[in-house]
Amino acid sequence: MLNHLRPRVKKFIDPLAKRININPNYLTVLGLLIALMSAYMFAMGNLLWGGLFIALSGFLDIIDGAVARNNNTATKFGGFLDSTTDRFSDAIIIIGIIYGGFVNWIFGILALHASLSVSYVRARAEVEGIPCGVGIAERAERMVILMAGAFLGALFSPKIMSAAIILIIVLGYFTVLQRVYHTWKSMK
Repeated sequence: MLNHLRPRVKKFIDPLAKRININPNYLTVLGLLIALMSAYMFAMGNLLWGGLFIALSGFLDIIDGAVARNNNTATKFGGFLDSTTDRFSDAIIIIGIIYGGFVNWIFGILALHASLSVSYVRARAEVEGIPCGVGIAERAERMVILMAGAFLGALFSPKIMSAAIILIIVLGYFTVLQRVYHTWKSMK
């Protein structure tokens, strides 16, 4: 859904990425470490810092690929590492939210399952040769929902984070259904 913003974001990110002369895999790993900080902040009960660290981790997730493309350092391993650290980041952030008591554990586990399932269905479809970047709640949308839940929860009520998690569950499973349907239609 947010993919339509990529060309606009690219205009701002590419000039910055061209100036960064570092192995993009380092940025990928740094993004994972920042996601761990986000999880820690949530686990300690701090919605504001948890949300800010999600934003920083997301920025690094955008920048690492741009650095790889703009500096001709993109590799298959880099793409693999990026996808893998994204899954770990998603999981650890949701675990931090659960541990911090912002959501009932069953809802947290369902949000974690929905998030991982969205990625798995895409990967499995693409193994079959079917591009599957469809759906209403890809990773970017889920991270924006978590950031919004954190910031609004810090401003108004921590219960807002629980609503954000429930939204991730609903939209995540809906995205899984969209991707399964897309794949089924493509295989007919």
